[in-house]
Amino acid sequence: MSFEAIPGFVELKEGHGETTVVVEREQILDACLYARDELGFRFLADLVATDYLGWDAHTVSGYIGTPAGRDLNHPMTQGFQAVPQPKPKRFSVSYHLLALQHGAPRVRLQCWLDDGDPVQSVVSVWPTADWHEREQFDLMGIEFTGHPNLTRILLEDDWDGHPLRKDYPIGGEPVRFSDAE
Repeated sequence: MSFEAIPGFVELKEGHGETTVVVEREQILDACLYARDELGFRFLADLVATDYLGWDAHTVSGYIGTPAGRDLNHPMTQGFQAVPQPKPKRFSVSYHLLALQHGAPRVRLQCWLDDGDPVQSVVSVWPTADWHEREQFDLMGIEFTGHPNLTRILLEDDWDGHPLRKDYPIGGEPVRFSDAE
């Protein structure tokens, strides 16, 4: 399969039994159309955004869970003893595709964007993208231009922020222990 012919092709990566094709953000719609019509990827299994805030710093490393938890104010390298490669931009949007044929590879189309950069909607390519894009809009704040109904899907309409972003404040509402106002 020739992935280099995908519109907006940037890079091809192989790993973990999956092929990742990085494409330019501005050409994601054309890339998805090509993947469906020319390469036979007729099924969008998932669409997910990932926040890589801080991965351009040399103090970032992996984490594993421990009984003591972790202190977000003190980075550690427990479990992953190498600094990961810097990412090209803060967010990635990945489209996990399947061609429903025996022996067909698993393919992920991926584009990179900064905060506030819009991504073209692919609802016209795979109608199931409707709910996936709304979820990423709701929880990550990714704007999908051309989406037929880009509104929150899980949180209340007046919810402030996007809870899956790494800069979303962790904590709760203050608890009052008396009747004092």
